Amino acid sequence: MRTQVAIVGAGPAGLLLSHLLHLNGIESVVLETRSRADIEATIRAGVLEQGSMDILDQAGVGERMRREGALHHGFELAFGGKRHRIDLTELTGKAITVYPQHEVIIDLVAARLAAGGQLLFEASEVALHGTDTAQPSVTFSHQGEAQRLLADFVIGCDGFHGVSRPAIPAGVRQDFQRTYPFGWFGILVESAPSSDELIYAQHERGFALVSTRSPTVQRLYFQCDPQDHVDNWSDDRIWSELHARTASDGGWKLNEGRIFQKNIIGMRSFVCAPMRSGRLFLAGDAAHIVPPTGAKGMNLAISDVRLLARALEAFYQRGTEELLDGYSDAALKRVWRAEYFSWWMTRLLHTFADASPFERQVQRAELENVVSSRAMRTALAENYVGAF
Repeated sequence: MRTQVAIVGAGPAGLLLSHLLHLNGIESVVLETRSRADIEATIRAGVLEQGSMDILDQAGVGERMRREGALHHGFELAFGGKRHRIDLTELTGKAITVYPQHEVIIDLVAARLAAGGQLLFEASEVALHGTDTAQPSVTFSHQGEAQRLLADFVIGCDGFHGVSRPAIPAGVRQDFQRTYPFGWFGILVESAPSSDELIYAQHERGFALVSTRSPTVQRLYFQCDPQDHVDNWSDDRIWSELHARTASDGGWKLNEGRIFQKNIIGMRSFVCAPMRSGRLFLAGDAAHIVPPTGAKGMNLAISDVRLLARALEAFYQRGTEELLDGYSDAALKRVWRAEYFSWWMTRLLHTFADASPFERQVQRAELENVVSSRAMRTALAENYVGAF
């Protein structure tokens, strides 16, 4: 097989890149180890920045997002029994949309297939070869047949545990990582939304987040031990913990309902630099991971492939490699700002078991400073909506 761009991974990064390349007349093949049903059914959170929404719209895949996504013009910080609204639109002129990642994937798969795109699901034994040469390739097995895909470039969009990042030589690559001493316990609940906007709650017992998935489904999280197990948490215990952490003055309380999914996710910050080696480029979770507190994961993936699509367009249409050569530096500048913001939000809102009484009081003072200072609210809002 021969193509211009081989893309490993059919997440938001790989699928959107393939579609952006198609719109510019550039051929690609997307390889994915999982089935189409699996990637479209894996439920993950999704907060889209204004810029991400615009890119999806410009690519012709934003219609359902605009129709079914929840457009939010602000969110609330809750602590000390009070809730404080951060008015994103008033502070920045921008908004965000809550639209789960798997819905973005469904839209992108449909768009690629409608355009005749080559998506090879359930590809196994994927391996990269010759990425430091002018003729890289990817070998894999598909439908029981061993195959080799020749390409001009290989783009690794296969996530943190994929094969792409390890293909960058250890002497070239530098990994930066922090693993947090807590995780998030997430539940999906059949009920009406408890709030029109997201609520980020800081409490001495730990962080909690109130979000929605649809008019009939809530997505709720609370800070937990990452080594805990969902079987240790009865529904009654979950509701008791969530009510305690989100309680506020004025009589507001969470809407309860049938819990139909429980899971625990660990939290880490991770960056691989550079994001390029020879003809291999990394994008999305293959190159960086952020804790979910800052709602940056999918947005960074979209930002990466926007840069890559422009760079590949310049290469094929004008014969210049300037944007390809500058890709890693340009992407990492955005990545590190998002890493900082996600780390800051995580530190601001979570309870650290080893924090001293002094540190806990400083954390509360910082929260008070954020909600009372327009300058700090603006900085928070600009980072949240990606207005930089």
